[in-house]
Amino acid sequence: MITWQEFEQVDLRVGTVVRVEEFPEARKPAYKVTVDFGEEVGVKRTSAQITDHYSPDELLGRQVIGVVNFPPKQIGPFMSEFLLTGLHRDDGSVILAVPDQAVPNGVKLA
Repeated sequence: MITWQEFEQVDLRVGTVVRVEEFPEARKPAYKVTVDFGEEVGVKRTSAQITDHYSPDELLGRQVIGVVNFPPKQIGPFMSEFLLTGLHRDDGSVILAVPDQAVPNGVKLA
């Protein structure tokens, strides 16, 4: 169990996918995803293993939820700056956690 104060330390924000690139150097199929989290957080990049259910065209312009206050993490030749949130299926594939209606970029998860 964690406390409410510990949960409040996780900065979950909504952003819009502005760029998606193939990531051929990744060990498992992945994309390099660039997301605009609004004025306060800005634009950040991450690597995401979401190729099973999403094409780059499907992701572009979609709003997603990310953890934006983790320290950057080196993933092979790429520096990941946030964690894109999703849910694992039994087969290991990932379904994105997304808002069901549009909200402004940068809004914190309530």
